[in-house]
Amino acid sequence: MKLPSCAAALAAAVLFTSLTGVSEASAAAEALPSVNMEAAVKAAQIDPRRPDSTLTPGAKASVLLVEQALRDRSFLDAKWVDGYFGTTTVAAYAKYQKSLGLSGLDANGLPGKTSLTKLGAGRFKVTDVIDPGARVSTGGFVVNARTRSMLAEARRLLGRDLKLDQGSYNPGGDPTSAGTHDGGGVVDISVKGMNSATRTAAVRALRLVGFAAWLRSPQQDDWPWHIHAAAISDTSLSGQAQHQIGDYYLGLNGLAGRGPDDGPKVTIRTWEEYQRR
Repeated sequence: MKLPSCAAALAAAVLFTSLTGVSEASAAAEALPSVNMEAAVKAAQIDPRRPDSTLTPGAKASVLLVEQALRDRSFLDAKWVDGYFGTTTVAAYAKYQKSLGLSGLDANGLPGKTSLTKLGAGRFKVTDVIDPGARVSTGGFVVNARTRSMLAEARRLLGRDLKLDQGSYNPGGDPTSAGTHDGGGVVDISVKGMNSATRTAAVRALRLVGFAAWLRSPQQDDWPWHIHAAAISDTSLSGQAQHQIGDYYLGLNGLAGRGPDDGPKVTIRTWEEYQRR
C-alpha cells in the first residue's frame, strides 16, 4: 500500500482542522441565545407609552438580553435590566447607536438590524429580522420598500386605489403632522371620493396589513379629511410615530390628547405577522 506523501498528509490535516474549526464555530453560534427582533421592537414601541410597568407579552427574554448587553457596555444602569423596554432603555439604545457612528433615524432608539447584530456579537443571535428596505417612490411620494409593499397589499384587499397626500422621510413638512412623517413608515392617504363606509373599509384594510391607521377629521389636526397610517415596527420611525404606534397597541387614537381609538377593531399584526398568517 502506498503511504501518503508528507505534503498530502499535511494538507489533509489542515483541511480537517479547518473543517473542525468551522464546525465548532457553527456549533458555538447555534448555542447562543436568541433575540427575537420583532418582539424587541414591539416592546420598544409599546413600553414607553404604558401607564405602568407591565411587560410586553412574549418580549421579556429578548429585551433582557438587549438590556444586559447595554449594561455591560455601560449604556444602561443595572437597575433598569428588567425586561421592560421603557424610555430609559430606549434612550440607552439610542446612545449605543450613536456610539457606532450612527445618527438621525439610525439612532432613534429602536433596535435596527445593523446595531442589534453588532450588540449581539458573541452574546446572542438575532432572529425574526425586520428590514424597512431602501427608500423608493410610490404615487410621487417617498416611502420605503416595506411600506410600499404594505400599501400594495392594502389596495388589493380594498379593491381600489389609495392615493397618498403625504409620504415618509419628510422633515420640515406640514407642521400639523408634529414630526410623525420625519421618519419612515408613515403616510397620509386621501379619502376624496370615498363615502363613509369606504373610508372605514380603507382604514380596516390598512390595519389588517400592519399599519396603525386612523381616519382624521379637520377638527382633529387642521387637515382636510384623510387617513393617517403608520407602519407598525418600521425601525426607521420618528420618535413621534413610535409613540403613535405604542398608543395604537394600547387602544388609543394616536393624537396628543390620547383619546380612545375610534377606528375599526382588528387583530393587531405587523406586516411580518400578516405575511405569516
